[in-house]
Amino acid sequence: MAIKKEAVDILIVGFGWTGSLIAKELADTGLKILALERGEARDTNPDFAYPRIADELSYAVRLKLFQNPAKETLTVRHTSSDTALPYRRFGSFLPGDGVGGAGSHWNGMLWRPLEADIKMRSTVIERYGADFIPQDMTVQDYPFTYKEMEPYFDKFEKICGAAGQAGNINGEILEGGNPFEAPRQNPYPTAALKTQYSGLLFSKAAKNLGYHPFPVPAANCSEPYTNPYGVQLGVCNYCGYCERFGCFNYSKASPQTCVIPALRQHSNFELRTQCHVIRVNTDSTGKQATGVLYIDENGQEVEQPANLVILSAFQLHNVRLLLLSGIGKPYDPQTGEGVVGRNYAYQMTGGVKLFFDKSHDMNPFAASGATGMFIDEFNAENFDHTGLGFIGGATLSATITGGRPIQQMSLPSGTPAWGSAWKQAISEHYLHSMSVGSSGSVMPYKQCYLDLDPTYKDIYGQPLLRMTFDWQQNELKMTHFVGQKAEIIAKEIGPAHYQMGFKGMDAHYDVRPYQSTHTTGGAVMGDNPKNSVVNKYLQSWDVPNVFVLGACCFPQNLAYNPTGIVGATALFAANAIRTQYLASPGPLVQA
Repeated sequence: MAIKKEAVDILIVGFGWTGSLIAKELADTGLKILALERGEARDTNPDFAYPRIADELSYAVRLKLFQNPAKETLTVRHTSSDTALPYRRFGSFLPGDGVGGAGSHWNGMLWRPLEADIKMRSTVIERYGADFIPQDMTVQDYPFTYKEMEPYFDKFEKICGAAGQAGNINGEILEGGNPFEAPRQNPYPTAALKTQYSGLLFSKAAKNLGYHPFPVPAANCSEPYTNPYGVQLGVCNYCGYCERFGCFNYSKASPQTCVIPALRQHSNFELRTQCHVIRVNTDSTGKQATGVLYIDENGQEVEQPANLVILSAFQLHNVRLLLLSGIGKPYDPQTGEGVVGRNYAYQMTGGVKLFFDKSHDMNPFAASGATGMFIDEFNAENFDHTGLGFIGGATLSATITGGRPIQQMSLPSGTPAWGSAWKQAISEHYLHSMSVGSSGSVMPYKQCYLDLDPTYKDIYGQPLLRMTFDWQQNELKMTHFVGQKAEIIAKEIGPAHYQMGFKGMDAHYDVRPYQSTHTTGGAVMGDNPKNSVVNKYLQSWDVPNVFVLGACCFPQNLAYNPTGIVGATALFAANAIRTQYLASPGPLVQA
């Protein structure tokens, strides 16, 4: 029998970026706020302290900061006619676990979306006509404008101490920045990170070809800085241990670095770790949440009453929790009806490996997770798609995030995996290689979705989430096009030789190699409950005292990393809760 706890005003499920941000934004209300995190407590000190965190085997290979698939995973299949099987070892994407979530182990690339990213469907129709959109593609606009969200992008960048070079301030295009970016009010809080030699080579080649290279926007602080919460950030020392690691230097933006120190000052906030929420409870009408049911670290079921429930777990977990709780109608791919699980999307990546003689020293070990140079000429609607046969696009870049010995040895294809020939190849190429990579958008489709698996369960007897997803022709055409552009840049850079690594037109989604942890959709935001789970404020259409945050709300996936939108929309939702919902609980948007 479940133990019943004393009721709280606001209950937050998951304590990564969105959970910590919304807790801090609402803490000044004086209401009793409780956050439940299913993983362990983690802080910069002692958990990310040097030298323990610089352990590639423990953190990058054995995935110490990530979800344990032996306890909970998901099943995966390409089509609805296939049998889904459990994902036994995460590879393609890596869900975080513990306080900070994916916000602890990310690389720190902090993008704002392009205006076309936000209004993708209407932009495509305006430029090419409705027939340009494939019949099975369910692309839709975000329910807000860029102008409406801009102050929240600005605020999140300031919380993170973001480093970068603005390209468009109030309509004025600035040299050295991204000329395609949407107008911003302010420059980045700190200067752009240093440019590596690989970035200089890429930039020179890109300029020779008529492109406009710019430094990647980074949530890796480049100079002494104190954020709006009064938290002081350290200066990035380019240690090469960002992705899959916590930051020991207080430089990479994370909940631990930027938010939690300020949140600790509020006595009305409580965090409970190792509390695995298995259901959002609702009343007899199913239209009002009454709290959650969770399992604590001792295996005891606990009922936690609350007036307001905010789901802020990882994208896949939020969708699964909605399905387990019966909140929103599950998506049916046969009829197209229902919304929960609809519009699952991923990202399409590729690259070119470049190998040089020993006169070119790249020094890959001196890097952050967001040191690199990009071009945006082939992203979203920055170029004419007429006659190309696809929607979307990709960034192209030269980024080196480290030179770690196990996973970051860039060697030519055909190199033996061990022995003297392997050692010789490392000696020849470790300091003298780079890559030109692409990160591409993925559109949503009727046949790509999430639901509950009818066969497999987690350790608590709950159905696993089932993913039905494969690459579609639109994205394969896009990556083929972008790959051709990447090869032109590679040739212009002039390596001794290079090797292409873009997917062919017959490729299928492979869960084994790492590609991106940018999974999106399943609880889409919109202005109509028939094609969305939440409204523009991330409030459930069906249960108005439930808010759902994060990348699960994206209608489709853009080429950029999603964290900028994730953070900004969480701040946007927090403002709506504080200024509107708490004064008059109920739907903030009429269906």
